[in-house]
Amino acid sequence: MNASPLFPGKLCIQQRVLTTYRAAFFDALAGSCSQGLNIGAGLPRPQEAIAVTDELHKAKYTRLTNLHISNGRFYLCYQWGLLRWLSGSDPAALILEANPRYLAAPAAVRWMKRRARPVLGWGLGASSRTNSPLAQLTGRRRLDFIHQFDGLLTYSRRGAEEYASLGFPAGRIFVAPNAAAPRPYNPLPQRPSSFGGQASLLFVGRLQKRKRVDLLLQACAALPQDLQPKLVVVGDGPERAALEAAAKVIYPAAEFPGAVHGRELSPYFSAADLFVLPGTGGLAVQEAMSYGLPVIMGQGDGTNDDLVRPANGWQIPPDNGPALLETLRAALMDAARLRRMGAESYRIVAEEINLETMVDVFVNSLNQLAK
Repeated sequence: MNASPLFPGKLCIQQRVLTTYRAAFFDALAGSCSQGLNIGAGLPRPQEAIAVTDELHKAKYTRLTNLHISNGRFYLCYQWGLLRWLSGSDPAALILEANPRYLAAPAAVRWMKRRARPVLGWGLGASSRTNSPLAQLTGRRRLDFIHQFDGLLTYSRRGAEEYASLGFPAGRIFVAPNAAAPRPYNPLPQRPSSFGGQASLLFVGRLQKRKRVDLLLQACAALPQDLQPKLVVVGDGPERAALEAAAKVIYPAAEFPGAVHGRELSPYFSAADLFVLPGTGGLAVQEAMSYGLPVIMGQGDGTNDDLVRPANGWQIPPDNGPALLETLRAALMDAARLRRMGAESYRIVAEEINLETMVDVFVNSLNQLAK
């Protein structure tokens, strides 16, 4: 195996907030920067319920002050202290979130360009807009914002295509598939060719409305009796009590073990036959795939397009109960096919989408632009 690339300098990365799940990636990336990695980020609004951290083992974290302006579709954020952090860090390269809602970003770009140092934008892509006057104004602002960067990092091929559609040079767009875990260390788990009586479905995540666990309960109950699975819903959150109460009526076979983290999740992944995330979001998908599980999940913003494919799972329209029911029916009728799909899930996270690959893409893009 080839050695991982190294960025010969100090790197700074701006984030609106430092989420807990990103800590492992930033520490891994810091190990590939010869003069270290500094993260500048603020805090979310209380109502966002985002899990954040200030604990990094290799990377350095500096708290910025987020000034939240307005809400909803008109949300803007100004990060107080961004230029002071940048000046004190004096990085060789800078990565900014490619979001025009963050008002201090252009000043940071200008600071770097005056010193002839590369700046990369990191974002989901640039989804299409309507033709309303407001949308056209927003689109022009987004276009100007995107073109100030020397390069763009995005999570998916869909994101890369969207950036290219804005006229950004394709050779300076880099796809770093979104990863939350390293490549699996253990071999592919071996499961029997049949379910042995009853298949086991697993959900892992925060229990909130957008995860649509209610639809999963309804779909399991609507399946033919001989296909109805054991359902295990791992997690906690504001909807837990309501879901447990609903399950007693809709699908009493569902189990709710509560919040489980880290290595304690291993028995749940090992015992499952299929991993299901009917709503949007879901950081546990990659971990489930590392246990050789096929996946059913709701379609989102493209970050999981390259992770969940026809060869290893299904992406279904979110909030669509009939689509979830029919997909579950098709999946549970063929245990042998699920085993093949699970093996492909394992291959994807072992060879393609993991923290190590994500780090390599970031470092290679920095080195290419630094030239």
